[in-house]
Amino acid sequence: MDELMLDGNAIAGLLQELFAVEMTTAIGTCADCGAAGPVGAAHLYRGAGIVLRCPHCDNVLAKIVKNDSRVWIDFTGIRTLEATV
Repeated sequence: MDELMLDGNAIAGLLQELFAVEMTTAIGTCADCGAAGPVGAAHLYRGAGIVLRCPHCDNVLAKIVKNDSRVWIDFTGIRTLEATV
């Protein structure tokens, strides 16, 4: 095992820190058109889950599905997500 490689458990603290902040003010960059803006400015559509779309090009930024015990998050349409910690 490479001395610089750890398993995914090594990021637990950082993930907890990042996802415990106000995410509507985080700046997301659309993977399609490159526009950047706060997550709170994205267009939200509700159905079987939540779909966030870019307000500039209508690209799907994120899909979120939640049940009583789990959450599935797909951020495929967001190139980067910058949050203040």
